[in-house]
Amino acid sequence: MDKINYPLLHFTLKPGLVLGLLVGADIEAIAEDLQSLKGIMLDYLQKQYKKFDEYPILDIEAPRLKMVSVSIRPTYRNKSGSYPLADTVTLSLPVIYGEVEQGYYECYIPQFKDSFYYYDPKQFDTLIQYSLISLLNRTSPEQIYQLMRYPTPEMDIVTLKVNYDRDYFWNGVNYQRKFEVLGRLAEKYPPQKSVRRSMSALPEAAWELEDKVSLVLDKVLSTRSDVLITGPHGTGKSAVLQQAIKKITSQSRKQKLDFTFWRILPQRITASAKYLGEWEELCELLVEELNAVNGILWVEDVIRLLQTGGEGPEDSVASFLMTFMQQGKLQMIGEATPQELESMRRLLPGFAEAFQIVKLEELNEQQVMSVMAKFAEYSARNLRVEIDDNAITQAYRLLLRYYPYESFPGKGMKFLGACVNEAKNNNQKKIDKKLVVETFVKQTGLPSLFLRDEMLLNTEELQSYFQEHIIGQPAVVEKLTETVKIYKAGLNNPYKPISSLIFAGPTGVGKTASAKALAEYFFGKGQQKSPLVRIDMSEFQHPSQIVRLIGAGREPGQLVKEIRERPFSVLLLDEIEKADPSIFDALLGVLDEGIMVDAYGRTTNFRNTIVIMTSNLGASSRKSPGFGASGSESATYQSAIERHFRPEFVNRIDSVVIFRSLDQEDIRLITRKELDAINQREGLQKKGLRLSISPGVLERIASVGFDERYGARPLQRAIEHEIVNPLANWILEHPNVNNTQLLLSLDINKNLQIKAGIKKQ
Repeated sequence: MDKINYPLLHFTLKPGLVLGLLVGADIEAIAEDLQSLKGIMLDYLQKQYKKFDEYPILDIEAPRLKMVSVSIRPTYRNKSGSYPLADTVTLSLPVIYGEVEQGYYECYIPQFKDSFYYYDPKQFDTLIQYSLISLLNRTSPEQIYQLMRYPTPEMDIVTLKVNYDRDYFWNGVNYQRKFEVLGRLAEKYPPQKSVRRSMSALPEAAWELEDKVSLVLDKVLSTRSDVLITGPHGTGKSAVLQQAIKKITSQSRKQKLDFTFWRILPQRITASAKYLGEWEELCELLVEELNAVNGILWVEDVIRLLQTGGEGPEDSVASFLMTFMQQGKLQMIGEATPQELESMRRLLPGFAEAFQIVKLEELNEQQVMSVMAKFAEYSARNLRVEIDDNAITQAYRLLLRYYPYESFPGKGMKFLGACVNEAKNNNQKKIDKKLVVETFVKQTGLPSLFLRDEMLLNTEELQSYFQEHIIGQPAVVEKLTETVKIYKAGLNNPYKPISSLIFAGPTGVGKTASAKALAEYFFGKGQQKSPLVRIDMSEFQHPSQIVRLIGAGREPGQLVKEIRERPFSVLLLDEIEKADPSIFDALLGVLDEGIMVDAYGRTTNFRNTIVIMTSNLGASSRKSPGFGASGSESATYQSAIERHFRPEFVNRIDSVVIFRSLDQEDIRLITRKELDAINQREGLQKKGLRLSISPGVLERIASVGFDERYGARPLQRAIEHEIVNPLANWILEHPNVNNTQLLLSLDINKNLQIKAGIKKQ
């Protein structure tokens, strides 16, 4: 049998009444004298050990008592703020400290049931002052004055005989036990080597951030603080935490501290709760099991804790866990952006104040290039893919210009990782400038024209492209051509959307078609999904519907979801004038700064989008509906827009583009274009058929497909009814007709007739 000596801190409250605190076991008792008090403590320890085979672990070899004086200004705190009292008070508080093993020490603060490790005796005075002030700052004035009334204590020893061969732990179970809640909700970190091999090939390195790793390590180990790393997206918050955890784990094993880290997603806590109150029970069990394994909780998305659980932050998982953090029963680390931290301070101040903050700033150019060069070395050594210096420079330039809203080194590492995957898929051993550009095109949909300075813009080809897709609108073609030129020259404001336009004009003149053409030109070269995000604003005519558009609370709205999924796109807000005016206020930030921030500090970026709003305002005021354009038509639309929207909204629009009414020739050209497009349909392509359409058929469709009120909007319906339906019937009736030209004309009764022409060779 071996012995464990527990320090007993005892206060003589009055003759015949002694209060005792058993250090390391968190047991309190009151007795008539010291001898009776020691008997009560020892009796409790022996019963627990005999019944459960458990005992408190205490490794201080020669514990000592010291009274430490600390000055504090008592402060009342609530959700609305902090209210300090007028006078500063001085307390003298007892601490128990001593050497645990050669090389490090431990200090207990019994009245707060708190403790910390330290490695240099010279640090003791500074650390104990810091810890006591931190604890007292979370203590109410009433509790502080109560502590001041305690008499000066003395220290004695309570000895428990134990069998060290048994591997049991106080208030928990041995490490071999399967922790059901902890194992179900969280993953141990670092993972085993077999697991790491199946994870991302990117290195878990914090290059150029070694000083931040050391700072986190010191706060977690020395003061047992809750640590929150803050910085913009991509500054390396996760990398710093990963490296700090690895170092702490390695160091703690050498010093037999046996810290463990557990990574968790907040939504997993409530996802497995089936009934009311179950997630609170899960949290309690989670904290209990973490204490049993000396565990530290790594929360990947800390702001999500405020959104998970109850109806709001005040009854969320964050609020529930905050109590354990303040009592020192839970140690948490995590990361957040500055906007998210500000939201936490506003929504749940006590939770934000529980953390020690470590700030990360974006690295400078020299540091970023150093990180990317180290990644290239890692790739050549471990992934067998070389990255030449010109490719690194090209990647840096592209990311700097086209991803201004993300930070280095994160965006550089992520992009180079994508290039390595692309090279492996193509069995390439080296990444050059060409592969960098190709990968960037696939990610963004931007054509090489915008990404390579050596490629010159051919203005004639550009105008020809838009003239082919946008018929009868020369002013619109000119405006869209101008937008492309500005972007190619790099003169667009990088902190706003690429361009924000209002397309105004009557119905059916090509506003939506123009937006599609611009989307395909800008972003249609690599994306799998359509680069056009279209939202019908007539669905948001009531103020309450703004929630569906931009979101509220935990769930993002339609607009936010679409842009997060396709950040490189044309955003088409159709019939913008039909939306509720509150929608326009919500869009001011998007048009002005290119970002939208929700109540929880989450940012949606619109700086790589072209925002186009269509409007029919002024269409009903035109003097001459139908073909042609009156001289005052543009002024009519401009005036209607300025009357409907507030000046601050109109002033944030780059340009109002007026679409003129279509004339007869425009209708014919549009009809010809739409009829030619039928040749690309699968049914004709598979059978090798091609249509030849007579002038009579063209004139008929142009006449039927145009309406004075709706312009060319009925054209598609006319083509389906007059051409596609009869054509489908004819093909089904002539299954053996292949590889030939079909002649479409009108018979003597003006009915459509279809004849097979000469077969293709």
